[in-house]
Amino acid sequence: MTKPVLQLESVSRSFMKGRTEIPVLRDINVDVNELEFLCLVGESGCGKTTTGKILSGLLSPSSGRVLFEGRDVTELKGEDYKRFRRSVQIIHQDPYASLNPTHTIYDILSFPLFRHGLVKGRNQARRRVAELLTQVDLTPVADIIDKYPHELSGGQRQRVSIARALTTDPSVIIADEAVSMVDVSIRISLLKMLMAMRDQLKVTIIFITHDLALAKYFAWDGRIAVMYLGRVVEISDTPSLTTQPQHPYTRVLLSAIAEPDPDRTRHKEHIQLRSEDIPSLTELPPGCSFHPRCPWFVEGVCDQKVPELEEVPTLNNPNHDVACIPLTEGAELQLYES
Repeated sequence: MTKPVLQLESVSRSFMKGRTEIPVLRDINVDVNELEFLCLVGESGCGKTTTGKILSGLLSPSSGRVLFEGRDVTELKGEDYKRFRRSVQIIHQDPYASLNPTHTIYDILSFPLFRHGLVKGRNQARRRVAELLTQVDLTPVADIIDKYPHELSGGQRQRVSIARALTTDPSVIIADEAVSMVDVSIRISLLKMLMAMRDQLKVTIIFITHDLALAKYFAWDGRIAVMYLGRVVEISDTPSLTTQPQHPYTRVLLSAIAEPDPDRTRHKEHIQLRSEDIPSLTELPPGCSFHPRCPWFVEGVCDQKVPELEEVPTLNNPNHDVACIPLTEGAELQLYES
């Protein structure tokens, strides 16, 4: 049985805008197991990127704990903390903003090598940088290593970002929308590269995306956690979540995916929401945050109590949890009639 390498325990995170507190994450509980693909899925503003930054140590939670190999990150000191920083790396979404335009590709990739004492001297650093560029298919190396980011295409820049994440030989890579800003023609090649890393480099990959179809492709032998307005509303292994979706929000997302077969797409049932408006984070509704839009809204239940992630009794799958009170109490969802 695999053990968690990273854990979020009751993690919440708020930001201040003037005097207004904005609760971006609320009571997140997620275990990230060794050598797994875990996809965080949800629409813009649901807290996916904030979750990734907290997992990587770039942000601290307002409350709750982040555990690395069973130890609270805030209690790590000295070499233990340095090992955490080396072990968990992030690939940012925008390859145009995440690479320093005044540094060459050699400078960008060699800095973490020198910072963590992984190389000694420029010659050793150039050899290691060349290995990293080859690893992410940026060849011939001589044509890339001394260029500046603006001299590369978007796909090449993102490969440099992936190479930078590999410099410290991490055990966890967090890919935040890592293919959303590159051409569709090279998206699959980048995905295949990330997928090969788990087996070749023995790393855990946390993939953040708004595209549930992409998550289904990328993490078929992994898990998907669906987020909505700062909470995880459903989490399960990918086959179970995509073939037996439980939470109404997950069902709506899956119903919106276009099928490869045009006939199936035309005849596919699309779920109609009660409302198209997404609640504001500063004025969250009581109870389940999805209830103002939910087609299966149960008055007096969904608008009263905040649901917790629990097993669905009718599924008989202990690894499939959903935050929906009617479902976890054994009821069948019925379309709401106003």
